[in-house]
Amino acid sequence: MVFERVGEPLREAVLDDPVAGPGEVLIAVRACGVCRTDLHIVDGELAEPKLPLVLGHQIVGSVAGCGEGAERFADGQRVGVPWLGWACGECRYCLGDRENLCDRARFTGYDIDGGYAELAVADERFCFALPDAYTDEQAAPLLCAGLIGYRSLRLAGDAGALGLYGFGAAAHIVCQVAVAQGREIYAGTRVGDEEAQRFARSLGAVWAGDAMAGPPAELDAVIVFAPDGALVPAGLRAVRKGGSVVCAGIHMSDIPSFPYEALWGERVIRSVANLTRADGEEFLALAPTIPVRTEVEVSPLAEANAVLDRLRRGDVRGAAVLVP
Repeated sequence: MVFERVGEPLREAVLDDPVAGPGEVLIAVRACGVCRTDLHIVDGELAEPKLPLVLGHQIVGSVAGCGEGAERFADGQRVGVPWLGWACGECRYCLGDRENLCDRARFTGYDIDGGYAELAVADERFCFALPDAYTDEQAAPLLCAGLIGYRSLRLAGDAGALGLYGFGAAAHIVCQVAVAQGREIYAGTRVGDEEAQRFARSLGAVWAGDAMAGPPAELDAVIVFAPDGALVPAGLRAVRKGGSVVCAGIHMSDIPSFPYEALWGERVIRSVANLTRADGEEFLALAPTIPVRTEVEVSPLAEANAVLDRLRRGDVRGAAVLVP
């Protein structure tokens, strides 16, 4: 399913089979998660993708071939491919264990063709072995919703009372990790979204309600997953002195002005950018021990446009996954 220009649906097409170059693996795609980042690309909010482009950066598949020098995975082995597809390894960020900030980084389903396809190619260094406890469809959301959510949770520090604003694919995974760590979860949703609120409570949230109105208790931190800038000052109003608001999305609408008083008291606003391979290895080892369960809605690859429309409307519970 090929993305060619903003304002047009993805086009079903037959492309030449990709070829694994040096250090790369050819992957027979079994499943690919659908992420809100895909929507930001399709809607033109992330404005510099390669075109034409195959979207998709939560790829689960089996190794179908190896390029020269690629020896990390055996033929037929199941692997996962995340958003971070390549980093230079030489800049100050890479050398400082922050490859997620590499200025020359390349991203799967943005700079590199991704997993809305039957075949994909990836740098073997940026692929992950996947835990056996998950089916292909269940594993796919772990590769972005899970990894970015986990990095966001780490950057929220030791917050005991934690708000998750926007209860979608990432929040439903992070909620399970945080509850297992003994944290109290307060789930903020759109006003009147009773289905999302019930879903959050079923995963252990002690409160679920209107994010803009805020919870009935002071929070230590809020992670904002929804791409709505108005949730940042709402989060600041909800956190106690010394608390933080962590913005987990790659794109967000403009943050409206707010009084300095809302930030004062050593409150912090910070963003989360991408992921590191260390995040991936740590989270994928942790997930089956909790165990994290991903709730997925599976659709055929050919229905990618309809699935993206449903995600745009907020009609997906948990995570959406495409299978070729």
